[in-house]
Amino acid sequence: MTDKLFMDVNNVAEVLEVSNAKAYEIIRTLNKELKEQGYIVVQGKVNTKYFMKKFMYQG
Repeated sequence: MTDKLFMDVNNVAEVLEVSNAKAYEIIRTLNKELKEQGYIVVQGKVNTKYFMKKFMYQG
């Protein structure tokens, strides 16, 4: 998978086998959730651990 702290659009698209447009949509959704929980987010990237948790990946 990836051992980086953050995943970018290419990582998300590759893991989920979706288009870049869909990957951006997913990143925006996950970052919105994180922001609502009080976390600071990086636009265009998503925290890898949070991504894995939400998509039920074991890593």
